[in-house]
Amino acid sequence: MMSEQKHRTQILLEPEQHRALSEMAQEQDRSLSDLMRAIVSQYLEERAGEAERRRAAQALERLTALRRKIEQQSGLYQGDIVAETRAERDREMDAVWAGPDQ
Repeated sequence: MMSEQKHRTQILLEPEQHRALSEMAQEQDRSLSDLMRAIVSQYLEERAGEAERRRAAQALERLTALRRKIEQQSGLYQGDIVAETRAERDREMDAVWAGPDQ
């Protein structure tokens, strides 16, 4: 939970909203205020997650644009850098295992 200091806020609910929330609070053996704080906390967490996903998507878009710019300037490497690096490492390891006399 956030800080222990709480601020009083008055909200007006539709009768059906109040009934449904009161039932939920009673079913969960908690006060309506406690339930409302939990609902607000969950909403705020979801909004923060949405903002983080938006920032990540924007960063990905910037990286994609940068990649395209580099490709236009330098061309696109057509090889398989992972396979080439593995093959080079395998050759180095073969040389190590073969020993200095081979």
